[in-house]
Amino acid sequence: MAEESQAKRLREGEDRKMDWRKWKQEKNEEKKKWKELKLLRTLEKRMMQEAAKKQKEEAKPIEDKGRNYTVSVALPGSILSNAQSAELRTYLAGQIARACVIFCVDEIVVFDEQGEDSKTVEGEFEGIKKRGQDCVQLARILQYLECPQYLRKSFFPKHQDLQFAGLLNPLDSPHHVRISEESEYREGVVLSRPTKPGRGSFVNCGMQKEVQIDKQLEAGLRVTVRLNPQQNPESKTQKGVVVSSHQPRTASGLYWGYSVRLASCLSAVFAESPYKEGYDLSIGTSERGASVDQATLPSFRHALIVFGGLQGLEASVDIDLNLEVTDPSTLFDFYLNTCPGQGSRTIRTEEAILISLSALRPRIEEAVKKGSNL
Repeated sequence: MAEESQAKRLREGEDRKMDWRKWKQEKNEEKKKWKELKLLRTLEKRMMQEAAKKQKEEAKPIEDKGRNYTVSVALPGSILSNAQSAELRTYLAGQIARACVIFCVDEIVVFDEQGEDSKTVEGEFEGIKKRGQDCVQLARILQYLECPQYLRKSFFPKHQDLQFAGLLNPLDSPHHVRISEESEYREGVVLSRPTKPGRGSFVNCGMQKEVQIDKQLEAGLRVTVRLNPQQNPESKTQKGVVVSSHQPRTASGLYWGYSVRLASCLSAVFAESPYKEGYDLSIGTSERGASVDQATLPSFRHALIVFGGLQGLEASVDIDLNLEVTDPSTLFDFYLNTCPGQGSRTIRTEEAILISLSALRPRIEEAVKKGSNL
């Protein structure tokens, strides 16, 4: 009997021992499930936080790095007639180019106030003390200086008007990129090099490697190329896409040089504007104008600043048969004296450009801010 009861107790002890193991196992499984549930909740919470953060970032106004407005400068080519030698004429043109680049001018219009009717840069200067193509020579030098150095041989063959251009100070603007300098955009010339069907042309962008673009273009064209951010360092060429020459300015806010336009007269400066809406802000400069100190410019998209020649804007108005006015101030939204109280009887045009753009720069910035807040 005693043996039976002892055996019974042993069996009950084993059963309890087995129940303990089972309970412990169940507890561990429950704990594991709890941990998994906790982890899921943590992940869900993190995902919700990330989604809220992303939504908040998307709701923020995107900072626009681009510049949507343009500034144009117009001046007569006859100012070269005031220079006594070919070297001084070239240097004068270089001063104008430097001044315009320093103040980020997007377009230079060279108009004729002597009835030469020049609309292309074909031809050449015929000599001092002769009625030569002043507008043509000025426009050609301005174009030469604006072109990046590595492209000049492709677009500017040897020419009498450019014989002293190599002595001029470089513009050193952002699109004059050095060979090893990194830049999102580059100017280039399409090469006459065969490509496989469906592949784009090759472009010389002044780099150690040529750039293959996304389009097949005619050889000899000047193009603006946006380089792909991811490049294969082992490839013999780089990849890029052709973009508008305005994209560096409108998308990235970079100053990308100026364009040069020839106008046959003062009225043609306005009538032949490259912008569909024309210039919505025009400013004439003269010592007879109102003081720039009291001027407040309105918001604008395309501003035009016009400078006179040796005899002022009055001479340009008198010689232009398309204009029926005698007072040049009626042609402009603002007619300003940008250097009131001047100490010299005359201010040369190359000096007037620097003075006027310096005086107008803060007013232009205020007008742009005003327009962005509307």
